[in-house]
Amino acid sequence: MPNELNTWMDWLNTQPELLTLTATLALIVAAWLSNWVVKRILVRAIYRLVGATALGRHGQIKESGIIKRLSNIVPALVLSSGVVLVPGMPAAVVEVTRNVCGAFVVLTIAMAIGALLDILNTLYQRRPNAHLKPIKGYLQVIKIAIFAIAAILMVAALIDRSPLILLSGLGAMAAVLMLIFQDTLLSLVASVQISSSDIIRVGDWVEMPQLNADGDVIDIALHTVKVQNWDKTITTIPTKRFITDPFKNWRGMQESGGRRIKRALFLDQTSVHFLSDEEIARLRRFMLLDEYLDRKDQELQDWNAKLAEHGKEAVNTRRITNIGSFRAYVEHYLRHNPNIHQNMTLLVRQLSPTADGLPLEIYCFTNTIAWNAYEGIQSDIFDHLLAILPEFGLRVFQHPSGADMRELRPAIVEQHGAAQ
Repeated sequence: MPNELNTWMDWLNTQPELLTLTATLALIVAAWLSNWVVKRILVRAIYRLVGATALGRHGQIKESGIIKRLSNIVPALVLSSGVVLVPGMPAAVVEVTRNVCGAFVVLTIAMAIGALLDILNTLYQRRPNAHLKPIKGYLQVIKIAIFAIAAILMVAALIDRSPLILLSGLGAMAAVLMLIFQDTLLSLVASVQISSSDIIRVGDWVEMPQLNADGDVIDIALHTVKVQNWDKTITTIPTKRFITDPFKNWRGMQESGGRRIKRALFLDQTSVHFLSDEEIARLRRFMLLDEYLDRKDQELQDWNAKLAEHGKEAVNTRRITNIGSFRAYVEHYLRHNPNIHQNMTLLVRQLSPTADGLPLEIYCFTNTIAWNAYEGIQSDIFDHLLAILPEFGLRVFQHPSGADMRELRPAIVEQHGAAQ
């Protein structure tokens, strides 16, 4: 057997082209075999070892593919080191193969580091306070730097030159690079300002009307911030817009524990009048108005007593009005409402009269920030106020509609007939 092998080798040496082809095929088989051994045996063994850790249990290592990427380095090293041993291989082919393998190794390592940074971000997001200081933007900057360095090293490996030569030429390209990466640099500065000033966090409710964004922040990256609107659409906003453009962050409301109600009832001004003694007696049925009516009655008696002879004329005296009594009733009603936050601003005020009536504004805060509960409390308050208005002789203003015209038509027809 050894003699036959020696004879075959001697014959193969007399065929240089066949020898080179055979050695090349053997090198390719060796590279494939090394790749198979690493991925089928070594990688599986590493997965089993890592599986006992927290990373393995949650599947980050396996899903990221970082170990598989690193395993690709082995066949590249086999090809790079074995190509020089192939007899008869042209020097140019050897150089190109080694350069390509070197560039491939650099790219593989860069991609593995990028996957490692993704795992780091995933682990950081598991922290309970991770949304306060997101690091995704910073990790993306590190990725950009890593891939930029990898690109320089890959080009240097492909052209077989020192990377310092390439770096020396980058000075002249600084202006061009700044122009190319202008958005990245602006986004980086914006990310630093957002993080340091605590402008927005993941989970904040933000409102930016000029971009039709109104919802929760679900992701803060280097270049973009994703906002999931209330209709479940997602608006992607450049990070720098949160520095240059005005927007509303509802976090203060959420942290305060109360949400504002600021809404007005528009009253028909022709229904405003002084209360008669019978009307005042009827209003005393309201438990919430007892204290107000007693205090107001004493105040007006003291005032009117100073008028002497002039007090005999009703036009000179002060009297209780239905709108003032209603305003007092609304305030006392809110003060006794368990759903209203009593330690925050509570106002019932008149605004300037308009063509649509006299606005009586309710300004208060609920003791909950939950959307459903808030809307329910607000609706219950105005349901009650609208229903209780007739007790005070007041009407809500609204523009005449078709139903109003139909109700007025018989009276108009009757007046028209009488005139004839």
